[in-house]
Amino acid sequence: MTTLQDTPRASRLHIGLFGRRNSGKSSLMNVLVGQSLAVVSEKPGTTTDPVYKSMEIAGLGPVVFIDTAGFDDDEQEAGLGAARVHQTERAAAETDIALVLFSPEETEDGDEEELAWVRRFQQAGKPVLAVVAQADAAKDEGHARKDAIAQATGCSTLAVSAEKHHGLEAVRREIARLLPEDYRLRSITGSLVGTDTQDLVLLVMPQDIQAPKGRLILPQVQTLRELLDKHALVMSCTTDCMDAALAAMTKPPKLIITDSQAFRTVFEKKPAASKLTSFSALFAALKGDIDYFLAGAHHLADLAAQAKAGEKRGWNVLIAEACTHKPLDGDIGRIKIPRLLRKNLGDGVQTTVVSGKDFPEDLAPYDLIIHCGSCMFNRSYVLFRANEAKEAGVPMTNYGLAIAAMLGILDDISLPENPFSER
Repeated sequence: MTTLQDTPRASRLHIGLFGRRNSGKSSLMNVLVGQSLAVVSEKPGTTTDPVYKSMEIAGLGPVVFIDTAGFDDDEQEAGLGAARVHQTERAAAETDIALVLFSPEETEDGDEEELAWVRRFQQAGKPVLAVVAQADAAKDEGHARKDAIAQATGCSTLAVSAEKHHGLEAVRREIARLLPEDYRLRSITGSLVGTDTQDLVLLVMPQDIQAPKGRLILPQVQTLRELLDKHALVMSCTTDCMDAALAAMTKPPKLIITDSQAFRTVFEKKPAASKLTSFSALFAALKGDIDYFLAGAHHLADLAAQAKAGEKRGWNVLIAEACTHKPLDGDIGRIKIPRLLRKNLGDGVQTTVVSGKDFPEDLAPYDLIIHCGSCMFNRSYVLFRANEAKEAGVPMTNYGLAIAAMLGILDDISLPENPFSER
């Protein structure tokens, strides 16, 4: 059970285990995490949905292991087999480091499927560790097999035995070595707030009906924690108390971070010397391809200009939320953004809302995708969705940037420098 003290899953390094059915993925995950979480059976296909386990690894910190279903389909199971493969593909999108399991002996098809998955991760720029699983079943404990796979894949390869607990520490060390270079370097506020410079920051945090009772929403908590770690001087208020908060300060804050829904009010009240951004806009830079999202926001502004000039109407917009919650009055994704879209693009605009892991495979019908801040998704998964949009030729942006564009203040919003630009 997750507690308030736990690192959110979306902020953890995602390590995915991939292989054929009955290749030993569940056994390996169980011994790596030290718990019998995944069902182990001699019957292929026992694991159907991915199994997630959060834990701490010395030298790495908080991680989450993902035990996936087999990537080899079973023709006799028809739809169930295809569903398993589909779930595995979705787990691959979330994965930061992939462990691809090979059998202790070469398969009849020459490891064609395993090698294809290794190439898939390599082409996506994700680190891969090839693992000869159940190596105790091989004549030489998998050493010759390991060398052959290393030559075929060009990636790090280890031979392990979950049953005898051989090679497990080597797996942990190799995961640490494969950690993406920029993984710990990304920050929420980036260059907008210095470290140990005691910058003054005002957080405007209206608590609407979507905020959990007695608590703050996750982006607010994570941003506040980072600002405290940077030794910034932080004042928090709701929108109606913003004037009083500014009056209590001896100087204008260096940065004001607001809920995107209060952009207009905060923009009109902010001191000229203060930079302005929103939690959602910051998470667009933290989690996604900020250059692509900014381009999508400018595209939205262009659509609004076309609608105003009467050049075109009737656009189709996809709104994607990471959270799965019961729709509420005033819901930002289902009520407020569609209302702003109709105001900017006309009543003919069509909106489709999806939530959680639901995301259309065919994006061609859409003129624009507006994604939430993605505090519940890790960066790999958000970038996966952005790449799908790029391949479909559909502009994409996020809630904060879209709202700023529709309010006409996009160029007045500050974003941290992006040292790892996706361009």
